[in-house]
Amino acid sequence: MTMDRWQNIHSVVVVGLGITGLSVVKYLAKLPNELTIKVIDTRENPPGQDALPDGVELHSGGWNLEWLLAADLVVTNPGIALATPEIQQVLAADIPVVGDIELFAWSVEKPVIAITGSNGKSTVTDLTGVVAKATGLKVGVGGNIGVPALELLNEDADLYVLELSSFQLETTSSLNLKAAAFLNLSEDHMDRYEGMEDYRQAKLRIFDHAESCIVNADDRATYPENTKDNLVEFSLTQATQFGVADIEGREFICRNGKPLLATDELTLVGRHNVANVLVVLALLLESGIDVEQGMNALKSYNGLTHRCQIVADNHGVKWVNDSKATNVASTLAALSGLSLQGKLYLLVGGVGKGADFSELAPVFSTLDLQLCCFGEDGDQFMSLHPSARRFDTLEQIVEWVSPKLENGDMVLLSPACASFDQFSNFMARGDAFTELAKTYA
Repeated sequence: MTMDRWQNIHSVVVVGLGITGLSVVKYLAKLPNELTIKVIDTRENPPGQDALPDGVELHSGGWNLEWLLAADLVVTNPGIALATPEIQQVLAADIPVVGDIELFAWSVEKPVIAITGSNGKSTVTDLTGVVAKATGLKVGVGGNIGVPALELLNEDADLYVLELSSFQLETTSSLNLKAAAFLNLSEDHMDRYEGMEDYRQAKLRIFDHAESCIVNADDRATYPENTKDNLVEFSLTQATQFGVADIEGREFICRNGKPLLATDELTLVGRHNVANVLVVLALLLESGIDVEQGMNALKSYNGLTHRCQIVADNHGVKWVNDSKATNVASTLAALSGLSLQGKLYLLVGGVGKGADFSELAPVFSTLDLQLCCFGEDGDQFMSLHPSARRFDTLEQIVEWVSPKLENGDMVLLSPACASFDQFSNFMARGDAFTELAKTYA
């Protein structure tokens, strides 16, 4: 199948280097047909240039239209919009423009599962891979998370699990999937799209060649235009194929009303993670995978680093790192349906990026809460709850909090702000919190 695709392609231009671009070049260089491979990167010193194979020319610091218009195929990095004038000229010349996921689609011979959405896709992708591996399958996990898709082809896998961004889906048109999930839609990347509908349509491309289309019954924007007979719904609030139900006073995750596991058996924190587990089970079961052997892995999974991840659990006190929550929507998701026996010590603050934090107040009022505010914009949270206290640093908060902690309490870093007032990025902030948790827990 791959060779048919390449029959009339002799010259390929790769636009954008870095990790993904380099994976494309290495993939092209290994193909049996002799290809002329050239790379364009508008950066003066693009990352990855030292690792380019011999014979691959690089044009850096700007565009090279002559190369582009002489190509039989252009492979573009997902960070480059198709609306870019130079790419538009290539398309106008009827030269195909694809991304690395399309090249992956041309080569892959094993089943593929894929996930898109505005929030939660990394957790769902990672957890799907973890559970599938626990059933005994060899699984390649990557795409928009971790390993570039083309590098996964070097692994001896029975199944591939890909996280796909809207940017990657724009240049993908022939990816056959056993199951695909569109988790949710919220405003993002509006600098790249004409509006929400444009963004939504890019994500809906995931369903074009999917055997099972998994959609969120609580978010109608995830449904394809033409209702397909292979639609599988999940919901936290409605009776759907994959949902939750109260059985004798205990909540269970169910498939077609039949219980699969109790939600209180999950290590994962937060209501949004119950929805994520519904999707993981839907993806695997709809792909014909027996998840029984993977259930213990599912229950014990404690999340991706910095995403509602339990980093310490001592004397019945959970310390949760959700440093990835750099906006209000993420913090709201972490707090939604939080089940607590004791008090919540919530750490908020950092660089607010001009956000309106007032919509947090109604949720705060429903919790047994101690609000701990820190960082550059910590003052903006002070009026949101009567318990609010101001601190300068995370360390000051943890020192003050630790003697007060009792069995059933939770210390949650979910800042609703960016980190660059005190840290280089959200990962460094999360790592600092984790170290403090382990010291004081």
